[in-house]
Amino acid sequence: MIEAVAPGIHRWELRHPEWHPGEFGSKVGAYLVHEGSDTVLIDPLLDDEVTKALDPLIQGEVVIAITIPYHVRSCVEALERWGGTLVGHPDIAKRLPDGTPVHGDEDLPLGLTMHKLSRGKERPLELPRTKALAFGDRIVGVDGGLRYWMSDPITDKRRQWFRRTGAPALAHLLDVDFERALVTHGAPVIEQAKSALRDALDGDPWYHRPS
Repeated sequence: MIEAVAPGIHRWELRHPEWHPGEFGSKVGAYLVHEGSDTVLIDPLLDDEVTKALDPLIQGEVVIAITIPYHVRSCVEALERWGGTLVGHPDIAKRLPDGTPVHGDEDLPLGLTMHKLSRGKERPLELPRTKALAFGDRIVGVDGGLRYWMSDPITDKRRQWFRRTGAPALAHLLDVDFERALVTHGAPVIEQAKSALRDALDGDPWYHRPS
């Protein structure tokens, strides 16, 4: 249920709570990362079994990080059970019960950084101690590497948009010091993730046709 994919990095999958496509995307990944003696939960999606399995892994200060507003998922349940600080784009508050405390995406605890993109509300999360970068929906794991996920079938016009706008919006992430890419769709890349991201931005975008 909970898989240790690298030292200090734990991953699990559950069925997507709202979107039920074919095989790819039918389950989504979430992470528990130990940043030193503290704990970061990334886009947590919980059920009873997962919650009990996570209990002994929670340690120190807790941060619950939401990479994109769509991914609020079980963050309120996590906050109620383990406490901590909820971070993410300020618009996540619109998807939560009134009064839920939201820290926002700046001046984060534990030395974390949420990187703003020139387009959209996704906030890739940099975890400096584990040298990891966590993505929401835009970058996904495909065939052992990373790809830029487009929401519509790829045409010449959309490919040109990707070259002109989509890829440059993420290019500054190549300046981040990271070795691992934690994605919620597909498998994480645990080694040489920066090279995998560069390949994703230099290559063609990717589209998955739901079955």
